[in-house]
Amino acid sequence: MPYEPIRPERLQQMLNHLREAIYEPVAELEVTAWVTPEPVSYKDRMTGTKMTLVHGERWGSLWDCAWFRFTGSIPDNSRKEDVVLLLDINGELCLVDSEGSPVQGLTTVNSEFDFSLGLPGKRVVRLHDMYLSGSDIEVWADAGNNDLFGKYQGGTLKEAVIAICREDIRSLYYDVEVLLEAAEQLHAGTARKERIYQALYDVSLQLTDFSPELVNQAKKQLDKPLSLQGGDPVLTISAVGHAHIDLAWLWPIRETIRKGARTFSTALRMMERYPEYVFGASQPQLYDWMKQHYPALYEQIKERVREGRWEPQGAMWVESDTNVPGGESLVRQILYGKRYFQQEFDLEMKSLWMPDVFGYSASLPQLLKKSGVDYMMTQKLSWSEYNRHPHHSFLWEGIDGSTVLTHMPPEDTYNSPAAPRSIAKAEREYLDKNVSSHALMLFGIGDGGGGPGEEHLERLAREKNLLGLSPVVQEPSWKFFERLNEERETFQTWRGELYLEKHQGTLTSQARSKRYNRKMEKALRELEFASVLAARLGKTYPCEALEAIWKEVLLYQFHDILPGSSIKRVYDESLVQYEKLLSQTEAMIAETYRYLADHISHDAEASSGTVVFNSLPWERREWLRANGQWHNVLVPSMGYTVIPNVADSGAEDEVASGIEMLAETPKARLDVTVLERSLENDKLIVKFDQIGGILSILDKAEAREVIQQGQMGNDLRVYHDDGDAWDFRHDYSANPGKLLNLLHVQELRDGPRIGLVFEYGYGESTLTQTVVLTEGSRRIDFETAVDWRENGKMLRTSFPLNIRTDQVRCEIQFGSLSRPTHRNTMWDFAKDEICAHQWVDLSEPDYGVALLNDCKYGHRAIHNVLDLHLLRSSSYPDPDADRAEHRFTYSLYPHQGNHVQAGIYRRGNELNIPLRTVSLPNQEIGKLPSSQAFLRPDHANIMVESVKKAEDGDDIIVRLYETSGTHANTTLHFGFEVAEAWTTDLMESILTALPIDKTSNKIALSFTPFEIITLRLKLH
Repeated sequence: MPYEPIRPERLQQMLNHLREAIYEPVAELEVTAWVTPEPVSYKDRMTGTKMTLVHGERWGSLWDCAWFRFTGSIPDNSRKEDVVLLLDINGELCLVDSEGSPVQGLTTVNSEFDFSLGLPGKRVVRLHDMYLSGSDIEVWADAGNNDLFGKYQGGTLKEAVIAICREDIRSLYYDVEVLLEAAEQLHAGTARKERIYQALYDVSLQLTDFSPELVNQAKKQLDKPLSLQGGDPVLTISAVGHAHIDLAWLWPIRETIRKGARTFSTALRMMERYPEYVFGASQPQLYDWMKQHYPALYEQIKERVREGRWEPQGAMWVESDTNVPGGESLVRQILYGKRYFQQEFDLEMKSLWMPDVFGYSASLPQLLKKSGVDYMMTQKLSWSEYNRHPHHSFLWEGIDGSTVLTHMPPEDTYNSPAAPRSIAKAEREYLDKNVSSHALMLFGIGDGGGGPGEEHLERLAREKNLLGLSPVVQEPSWKFFERLNEERETFQTWRGELYLEKHQGTLTSQARSKRYNRKMEKALRELEFASVLAARLGKTYPCEALEAIWKEVLLYQFHDILPGSSIKRVYDESLVQYEKLLSQTEAMIAETYRYLADHISHDAEASSGTVVFNSLPWERREWLRANGQWHNVLVPSMGYTVIPNVADSGAEDEVASGIEMLAETPKARLDVTVLERSLENDKLIVKFDQIGGILSILDKAEAREVIQQGQMGNDLRVYHDDGDAWDFRHDYSANPGKLLNLLHVQELRDGPRIGLVFEYGYGESTLTQTVVLTEGSRRIDFETAVDWRENGKMLRTSFPLNIRTDQVRCEIQFGSLSRPTHRNTMWDFAKDEICAHQWVDLSEPDYGVALLNDCKYGHRAIHNVLDLHLLRSSSYPDPDADRAEHRFTYSLYPHQGNHVQAGIYRRGNELNIPLRTVSLPNQEIGKLPSSQAFLRPDHANIMVESVKKAEDGDDIIVRLYETSGTHANTTLHFGFEVAEAWTTDLMESILTALPIDKTSNKIALSFTPFEIITLRLKLH
């Protein structure tokens, strides 16, 4: 007699019936809500619009908030232990105790989610004594009318009932679920697969109803297949509970704070029920919000951290974007992030936790190693569209040669359901299983989903060492990385950036945020330098103000804010804050420089003069206009000089765009004719066509044409772009785009500056661009103002150059890297839109051209064309993205030699960091001379990135780096007396003492290519 064929779909039906039988509703709860447009505190919970609700009634609109009160009574003849509440308000809910402290988070079962990772809803509430008074039930909960991803799901009361939980059925359900899915993951024909199916089939025959006797009998029948274990494991999977929380995205920042409370309180409740559960969470900013807004919850978190069951993760203040932020910003992300976890939990963070960031700068490995961070975790590279990254475990080498051990969970998600399919996929897909015995699993539901639910933990309890699957151990990620590090010598090395072949639109989206970020980074650099100088003269260093400003700037560098991929409200709020921060910082800079000016000695003749400050580490000769007069000034390295008789208190000071000035001012020549428009100074002749494009740039000294013959430079074009904030079509340039309409041209004559002002129109938008040449300068500036009102369009400019090279040099944080200008391979093809900071450069060995900018990041370099992405106008998730007024400057800089010989890093910094001026006071007596350099490296390739007060103590921190990718020996000269000097790591911990030449007040330093050196100075 043959065996009865077993049909897995019937076993699935049994599983579905079990799920439906776990909870039996027995009574409705009474529901009252007090609705407000924004969150209110627990003590003000009854101040909103009062509503009494029944099933199906609507209580609010998107982003509405409410305090809900659920009341009822435990039914007679029911054990309290068996009673649960089932709550679903079509939104997110945070249950609180009698003091208003979060207890548990709930999420609507209708929430948008990738259902292949499981079901997102959390609706079950176990009755705690805090909710009971005898048999009476009262539960208060703080509600948000949005789902996990900010979507509006109707705002109706979906469920509010008292139910009886059949614990025996719930346990049997997970037994069946794990075995059934384990069998699905096994190869056809294996004995293990057939035995599991047979056991489940036998149970299905006997389980004619769900009486306690039959349920208990079924569980006993499944004990054997659940108890069978594997032999010696080839691969062990480390599982850590996870809840990736975007600090803003499809919801405002204020909702993230509440999402954090819902998620963390749920994690704490799960820990009470599952003693093996280990949960991890990153981002000190999120912890700090809990400390501020939910102090009782925060104390519970700290207790679990002390137990070792809650793992603070990651080394940065937030999970920051790493393409757009400047080098010092990334240092501060790590500095503030590590210090917070050290101070709050006495823990040293050894790993960078970056699961969802849109590509990783090649400068990161050095920053991590110099901060004591040995490991990095991500999974985002699995999203690449053209090429598969060849490793899950590998050594990542940065531009300076530093390496960090990097792991990507082979399941390619940070929302693992922790199901048998998860374990099977991890083993099947792990690209390094030939040399590694360890892989990481991150399980749970993020973005307010509460992290792991009971389903995750019930599965893991059955999967520890289940025959047919790799064993799984719940443990913190630091233990996993320590074991992975033992295999370090077997891993391959990936050198250079970790480029994500997706989301290139985020290099340009929300251009105003990117501009503010650049301006804030430069302003903070200026303020810290000025404050160090002023502190030497008695002014208090503004430690607290600087830290507060920095931390808010770091918050906005979160990987869904600065890249431009959040909803409109996020930018409506952050742009207002950016303006306040920039105004505050600029006011502090002006005040600090005025304080310094008060201490400069000058004679009566200079009493109406101006002090010019230069925060860059080289002598600068530039044109300066003050009180209507132009002067060619020479300002020392990281110092100042006094110009007599140029300014009064009401004058506006302006720095000309030029550099490399001549001692005298030959008259500049400006030709504007009907047939030809041209600009000429002592370096260049620039000719324009009738629509505003550049026909020719002649380098007079080299007798060399810069623009490719027959092509047009500064080719402003509008392309179709129907993408969202993240992406635009890779083949957008197959359509040549549309030119702007030239409406008007007028000439500019202003001392050493000459130019043409072009006014363009396109659709509903206008663009005014002043093209400027300054006497003595090779730099052509394109000062641009745009009122951008287009939908589904992108604005770009390009320069086809008379240069032949197969590499473009791009500035990144603390250095630069080369990228191909050809598209020979699919890896080259995928890397079409590239990130650069202040400059990109195409050079032959003896000549090149750089494209500079003051706030742009998206570039393209193909063959001999440099292209800059100026603006986009996507409609999701912000329907009004970038429809606004914009101001920016980009510059073309033809030069002799390559980018190193021409000092292009200096040119980029000069565009972004202008000279600053303040008026001299009337008094004549001061401690400082009329001109002084405070810091001066004597090697042309050394940049001083930061000068600041140490985080601990009164020492001074000076951070320098080698810019060109070569070995360099330099002497650093000081304009103040240094008593002691040390090198430190980026956390400012002392490494080695340095000898000081106290006669000349200088120290000698040796740099390897792109090396960052941080000094700690004790001053006399």
